[in-house]
Amino acid sequence: MSVKTSIWFLYIIRTAKQTLYTGITTNVARRLHQHQHQHNKGAKYLKGHKDLTVVYQIMIGDLSTALKLEYKIKRLTKQQKERLIEQSPTLPILLKLLD
Repeated sequence: MSVKTSIWFLYIIRTAKQTLYTGITTNVARRLHQHQHQHNKGAKYLKGHKDLTVVYQIMIGDLSTALKLEYKIKRLTKQQKERLIEQSPTLPILLKLLD
């Protein structure tokens, strides 16, 4: 029996009201669609928000690392998240947040 390993992505969505939402998934396009159209499968935070745009995404790899990075990024200030989006860091640079 083979073990299926998933590749995880971290993403940041901007709403029409300019708020930012950070999440992880194995399929960013599918997850955005869920946030926009399937309210029972999207994040509670995004319910009622329109015009969602993925402004940052990066392939992380394993679930454990993705969860740790999501936790760290969710605790950044909006200004720090905007800087992260602007700089669009590579994975090795992003992993320094875990140090």
